[in-house]
Amino acid sequence: MRALRRAGAFLVTIMLAAVAGLTLFALLRGHAEDLPWTPVDLSAPVGMFTGRKLTGLKQDLPACRAAIDAAGVRYRLLPPLRAGQCGYDDAVRLPPGGSRSMALSPSGPGMSCAVAAALSVWEWEVVQPAAQRYFGQPVTSLEHFGTYNCRRIYGRDNGSWSEHATANALDVAGFRLANGRRISVVHDWRGTGKDAEFLRTVRDGACRLFATVLSPDYNAAHRDHLHLDQASRGAMGWRACR
Repeated sequence: MRALRRAGAFLVTIMLAAVAGLTLFALLRGHAEDLPWTPVDLSAPVGMFTGRKLTGLKQDLPACRAAIDAAGVRYRLLPPLRAGQCGYDDAVRLPPGGSRSMALSPSGPGMSCAVAAALSVWEWEVVQPAAQRYFGQPVTSLEHFGTYNCRRIYGRDNGSWSEHATANALDVAGFRLANGRRISVVHDWRGTGKDAEFLRTVRDGACRLFATVLSPDYNAAHRDHLHLDQASRGAMGWRACR
């Protein structure tokens, strides 16, 4: 019994030391997103727990709305929708402008607030910096295949429902630059030039912000788009990036 108490005390000491070390690390960097218990700040640099916090917004619409309000993201809350096993009660529509310079094409898709929050951070911290690095100009339009779609996961007719069934996913087809140049997943992913490097860079950056990121590297069903969603995967919050 005494040995068990000593072992328990040792584990508690280790845990407290880990928490203290993490807190000190975050304070030295001046970066609250490195701490798991602070609220998400969409305008802050991406930290160790940013992705988990963004995914967690799927379960907390008031916190999600507060986060996108604080970041200056313009949106319109959509009325709840129910269609059998499908539907949503946390969807928003992002109009052009506001704090976002990257328009959505087609415009005005409804998506879960958690996806909208992560999409905004992805634009600011990943997409636009990568566009400047590779092309010296911004992305003005993100081309997509949609968000809400009442269906199951491809290839699983009797299986799990897709995150699209709750508007909790976005399929990105390509990007349009300020000079009109288009970079598309279907045509440029397999290349070796700047277009392919840009696409892989924004895919890798999305993996830090979304719960699921699926690219043409995953399977043939994703040969023409990047699938981004904020699926909830329990307390551990593991992520899928392929």
